[in-house]
Parts: sequence; C-alpha cells; structure tokens
Amino acid sequence: MGPKAAFCRSIRADPGFPQAGAFPQVGRIAVAVRGRDRGSWSGWLLRDALVDLVLGGRCAGCDRPGVSLCLDCGRALATSTPYRAWPEPVPSWLRPTTAVAEYGGVVRSMILAHKEHARYGLARPLGESLAVAIQGTLGSGRAAWLCPVPSAPSTVRQRGHDPLRRITAAAARSLRRDGYDVRTADALTAVRRPQDQAGLSAERRAANLAGAFSARSRWAERLTDQPVIVVDDVLTTGSTVAEACRALAVRGIPVLGCAVLAATRRRAPSGS
Repeated sequence: MGPKAAFCRSIRADPGFPQAGAFPQVGRIAVAVRGRDRGSWSGWLLRDALVDLVLGGRCAGCDRPGVSLCLDCGRALATSTPYRAWPEPVPSWLRPTTAVAEYGGVVRSMILAHKEHARYGLARPLGESLAVAIQGTLGSGRAAWLCPVPSAPSTVRQRGHDPLRRITAAAARSLRRDGYDVRTADALTAVRRPQDQAGLSAERRAANLAGAFSARSRWAERLTDQPVIVVDDVLTTGSTVAEACRALAVRGIPVLGCAVLAATRRRAPSGS
C-alpha cells in the first residue's frame, strides 16, 4: 500500500469522515450551500485538502494546488440545475435527455480528470450529479434500470478503468440511499470501435456510430416492460446516446429517457 492510500485509509477510519453520500442530492445540496449543513460537506473537503497538502495534489476543477476538489468547484457541480437538452438536429432514436450542466469550465475539467487521468475520487461527486439528471428523467417515477453507454474494450484497457460505469454505479448508490429502486444494467456492448468523433458533423457522427452497439441477449427478456434509462457523461450531437437507444429498442427494450452529466454549449436548456 502506497503512502497516500495508507494516509487516506487512516482518515476514512475516522468516524467523522463522511462515507458514501457526502455530496447529497438536490434538496440537501441546496441546504449545504446555504450554510445550514455546511459543516459535514466542508469537513469532507478539508480532510481531502489535508491529504493533498501533505502528499501533493491539485483541484481537478480549477487546478488550485493542495486539494483534489475545492469547495468552490464542488459547489459549482453540486448546485447545477437539471434541464432538458435536445440536439439540433435531433438524431433518430434519441429519447428525451436530461443534463445537469453545460460542458465547459469546471465541469469539463472534472469529467476529463476522472476519465482520462484516473482521478477515481471524483466518481462520487460526479455520480451525485448524474443522479440528479436521472431523477429529472424519472419524473415522478421511483424505479429504473440504468444502462451506461459502453466503451470499446481497447479504450477501457488504455484508460485502465471504465469511467462511465464507475460514475453510474455511484449514481445508483446515491439514488438508493434516497429510496429509489435503481440498478445498473450491463445490457449494451460495443461491437465495433467507431473512428474518432472529433471534428465530425452531426450527420457524419451518426453514420460513424450506426450499428456500433448491440444489446446483450441475456438482458432482452429481463428488461422487457421495465423502465430503462440510458446514461452517458457528455451529450454533443446526441449520436452516441441515440445509437444506444436504437440498440436497445430493436431488441424490444423501450427506453424511458436518457441522463447525462453535461451537454455541449450548442444545447439550449428547454422547459419541455
């Protein structure tokens, strides 16, 4: 065990150290930001800061030295308001999608730090925010299967982890603590690796992703007539999420809607 891991373990053994749920969801987050419940949240951040000040670290959101997620960046993520994000043009098969933040600034930095630089500690706050998007997609519902968009196995090996599955699992735990009956469904698989999407138009992205995903046979019967939500980290043209919806629908698995952490700037918040 390395020195940072040992130090973190000793801190987490402290009864006062918040465990899962230290970044509470919508109502509790608002309370924390107003100050009424600030002690527990800032206490977690102060302990995290102590670890990084002693052993080295920088905020994933603003790159400030000494803390892996500073209070300001944590607040920026935690107080995001869910909204309906529709691409233009809307891809075929895409179901209504809820996002909680614009993809830029602090949120973008946190997503990339977790995804590309294995900042595993960010999975919990990111998962808490994804849970808010899932709540928005559920509406008055209280139960759903969460189906993450799959990554190609080679991509997972290159990164050394599957960031979306990690965040989805954190979101599911958060929702279950609030009384929701949610479970993750590993129902999709990547059957081929599309070319790099960077710089492609919406039409070319859709063509590039066509047929990229497939629903696993063993899940088809299990998810029939069940509420299913497709989850992803970022919505750009919507082609990736739409392809996931298509792969499920053609196997008889209807998709209730989609939930993402962030949508690119071209997505205008909608009241519908």
